[in-house]
Amino acid sequence: MDQPVKLNADSLGITESVIMGIAGTAPAYSIEITTSTIIGTAGTLSPASILVCGLIMFGIAYAFINMNRALASAGTSYSWVSMVFGRTLGFFAGWALLVLCCVFMVSAMIPAANATLLIFDRPMMNNVHDVTLIAAAWLTFVSAVVVKGIKLTSHVQVLMTIVEGVILFAIIVASFFVFPHAPQHAFSLSWFSPLAFTPQAFANSALVSIFFFYGWDVTMNLSEETRDSNRTPGRAAFWSMVFLMVFFLIFIVIALLGLSDAEIQHYNTNIIFAIAEKLFGPTWGYVAIVAVLLSTVGTVETQVLQFTRTLFAKSRDGALHPRYARLHPRWQTPHVAIFFIWVAGMVLLLMSSYLPTINVILQDSITAIGFQICFYLGLTGMACGWYYRKTLTQSPWVAVTHVIWPVVSGVFLFFIALYSVPTFDWVTNIVGMGGIAIGAIPLMLNRKKIWGARAA
Repeated sequence: MDQPVKLNADSLGITESVIMGIAGTAPAYSIEITTSTIIGTAGTLSPASILVCGLIMFGIAYAFINMNRALASAGTSYSWVSMVFGRTLGFFAGWALLVLCCVFMVSAMIPAANATLLIFDRPMMNNVHDVTLIAAAWLTFVSAVVVKGIKLTSHVQVLMTIVEGVILFAIIVASFFVFPHAPQHAFSLSWFSPLAFTPQAFANSALVSIFFFYGWDVTMNLSEETRDSNRTPGRAAFWSMVFLMVFFLIFIVIALLGLSDAEIQHYNTNIIFAIAEKLFGPTWGYVAIVAVLLSTVGTVETQVLQFTRTLFAKSRDGALHPRYARLHPRWQTPHVAIFFIWVAGMVLLLMSSYLPTINVILQDSITAIGFQICFYLGLTGMACGWYYRKTLTQSPWVAVTHVIWPVVSGVFLFFIALYSVPTFDWVTNIVGMGGIAIGAIPLMLNRKKIWGARAA
């Protein structure tokens, strides 16, 4: 290979890394797409579900922080699970992330296209083919930005996140001045009580709540491009999670205070638009859609980063074809991997255009992604616990953050994933579990190639 084998080191600082972590979870997008689903499942206990699952995700965040200190790698879960449990299990941890990033192209680009059409041509929103065309245009734009380098990518991300944040902050402040005087749901501290759940009700809402928090780990995928790679990504992940926990709890409370159950069901995947329209009128409702659009484009950008850095790391290690480890000589980005995810996203968008409605696309994508999130994050939590098992005899805090919390979180995620399987339809099961299982094909083909080369 005639190109460098290392990514563009020392490109990101702590501020850019925190913004990447926040943007990876896409606050406005997550609220817009997932609020109606979680309230439909958990009702006024939605804040409690977010709180508990946020604490579970904090356990996984500590797993990532601790494993990154042991080995800073763009491959994250793939690299760490391989190091602890062997290359086969590590391969599937990385493969699950690759698959869910591809599926996410559908579940994120569709709302981006919807938001675009809501602003410019509202009647076209329910036309699946028009939505698909706009989604393809956005994916092409994002891929072009990412291939040009991590500095340009981070600058675009910072700008989008600042604009999104200003709009959302204005909505939050206005909501607490207006909605408490005539709440649609009477506020109660019981909204935050996990003890108010039945086990079945909590399990049903947990997979949706987990989806809220997915994406912050992009800070770790960028560790090789971050200053002080063993510490800065971990600090960024921690503060991203703190911000996201507070933000999601506040916005779920706002939705319950400001919107009736009928309004939540009617607006479905346009919750922020509904809140802003109720507060400021139709014009400002459309301004809120700008925040959703920027959030969605931002999270797709971080998904492309996660996919390409994981694919790069696997190829660099010989787990996949070495072509994906090639770096552009000028921009030092894995341009072949970026081209691959662009093509894969285009194909999936084309396939999705033959589904009957936009809501079917979104629902199937979110539930399948939830299963895959639980799989690779759960493995990482367990890998951390096993790697640091000897710290159990050290201080209580070290034992909790390095072993107990990550392992409990990992077990919980596996339980939720397995519990949810019987509730999925066959399409979701094929995408969710089949998407992971099909990784056996490239795994065996690559091993056969390696063994054949050694024999020769």
